[in-house]
This record gives sequence, C-alpha cells and structure tokens, in this order.
Amino acid sequence: MAVLILLPPSEGKRAPAAGRAVDLASLSHPELAEPRRRVGDALVRVSGQRNALAVLGAGPSLAEEVAHNTRLWEAPAAPAAQVYTGVLYDAAGAARWDASTLNRAAESVRIFSALWGAVSPADHIPAYRLSAGTALGRLGAVGTFWRSRLGKPLDALTQDRLVIDCRSAGYAAMWAPPPARTVAVRVERELDGRRTVVSHLAKHTRGILTGHLLATDAAPDSPAALADAAAELIGSQLKDVALSPAPASGKSKGVATLTLVVV
Repeated sequence: MAVLILLPPSEGKRAPAAGRAVDLASLSHPELAEPRRRVGDALVRVSGQRNALAVLGAGPSLAEEVAHNTRLWEAPAAPAAQVYTGVLYDAAGAARWDASTLNRAAESVRIFSALWGAVSPADHIPAYRLSAGTALGRLGAVGTFWRSRLGKPLDALTQDRLVIDCRSAGYAAMWAPPPARTVAVRVERELDGRRTVVSHLAKHTRGILTGHLLATDAAPDSPAALADAAAELIGSQLKDVALSPAPASGKSKGVATLTLVVV
C-alpha cells in the first residue's frame, strides 16, 4: 500500500484482560525504545502521586485508569487496533480487522501517542492514560518531548508515499510530514445548503475513510487518486468529496486538503 495514514490515539482504551507485557524492542521503530522507556517511567511515577489526577488532567471518574498507569510495565498488552476504542477506531472497525487487514495497517498506518511516540495498529501495547499536552516533571510536555525524536524514523517511512493526515492538532504538532506529499483530511457537514466544519463527526468520518482504504487495499499515489478512492463512499457514507490544492502560502503551505462532506 503506497500510503501512510496518520491517526490520533483515542482517550478511550480497552485494557487487555490477558497477554504478555509490552516489549519495547518489538514495537515499530525500536530505535524509540529509550524515549518510550523514559516517558513510561515518568508516567508510572506521576500516576502514583497524590496529585496524579490533577497532573494528568483527569477527573475522579478516571481514577482507576490513572491507577492502571502504575502497572504499565506489567499490564497485559494487545494490538493497538484493539486497545484504542474511540469514535475513529470504532468507525474504522479496527477491533474486527482480520490478520490480512491488520498486516496492511501495520505497513500503512501510524498512530501518534503521547506515551509511545508513534506505533502501528499491530503493535502490542497496554492501556494507559496520557495526553500530548500533559507535562511529566523534567520531561516537560510530552508532545514537545516527542517532536525532536520522531523525525528520523518517520521521515524514512514517507519515502515515495502519499501521506494522509487524520490527526488532531495536538498530535499533528509532534511531527510534520513532507508537505508536498501530504493531504490533510477535513470534514464538513452540509445542512440547509451550508457547509460547516464539524468535530465529533470528523473523527467518525476519518475512521470510515481509514477503514475503507484498508478494506479495499487502496494505494492512491496522488491527492486526486485519494479523492477518487474517497468518492466511492458517496451515497453510502458521504454526500460529497472535494479536493483543494496545496496553498502557496500560509500555515498550510504545500499541503493539499481532502474535504469529506457529510449530511
């Protein structure tokens, strides 16, 4: 598959009931093992503090998830496609991907994570609670921590690939793909003839696009080919698809935008 799909993680996670603990050397981009260990150790330490909920920006209802962080290195791990349970992953059908689809996803999808940096859907990870904006002691904000460490492994992964960026802003800031080969995915809703940007539906719709590309083993090699692949969803999941060329200036310089229109 000649694409690289960039996804955010989900706050919702399913803690595996059984399985081996995470093996950092077995994850995608094993050269990130040392920074992953540093973030993980800091998370374990902070999660055991009396002020853990405040530091991690978690309410009382999430106390059990934060306590689970303290067992990070011993907790059972499972494929990330099964651990992440948010709207995007539900729409993509990630937990139901068969072995063939999961293998394709391992090659063509990277999930950005405040804890792991970037992992594939096939990487075995435990459930955890940590967001990119969280500051972990001397490490500082973990999103910023990863910004200087993801470039080399991910730059190598983008060679001759079309990059489809479905990340939210906090995770997009962790690494910028080559703009000339990148398409940002935008979702709009049409109501009474007017189109407006949506947030919750955006995650759902990006998940549908991801699942569709993997299920059909699509290999678009240009923004136009990606738009054609997305257009296959018109009538069933989408109302329209629009492709905007990369602007010549501004914050999104060099990045084309694929707009998916929902009703």
